[in-house]
Amino acid sequence: MNSPSERLDDTYLVMVDEEGQHSMWPSCAALPPGWTVVHGEDSRDGCLAYFNKNWRPRSMREE
Repeated sequence: MNSPSERLDDTYLVMVDEEGQHSMWPSCAALPPGWTVVHGEDSRDGCLAYFNKNWRPRSMREE
């Protein structure tokens, strides 16, 4: 069961902070300081697809 803050019809953003940490955030909420949007307004599934395609642990990104 989804919580009230995770309704399936809501839209979200994917954001990243200065340390490269990613988070999914409700598109109706103001971004917290220090975070930048890297994937615009989309469904929950669309944001999760972005994570699956683009996010990698830091150890896999650094050479």
